[in-house]
Amino acid sequence: MRALETFAIYVTPFLVLGGVAKFLMNSRAVDLADMQAQAAPKRRPRRLFLLGSWRSED
Repeated sequence: MRALETFAIYVTPFLVLGGVAKFLMNSRAVDLADMQAQAAPKRRPRRLFLLGSWRSED
């Protein structure tokens, strides 16, 4: 029973925060696409080789 209590203690905050975030996004009519549009412009993905020792940033 102790394992179930520990699991609940660790999982509950994430569920609560997710619910609050979803509620706020719905109440303000904000979409994920809107948030991404306000973010920095899209970058091309970097090609990593040998843990980043060579990068192509054309």
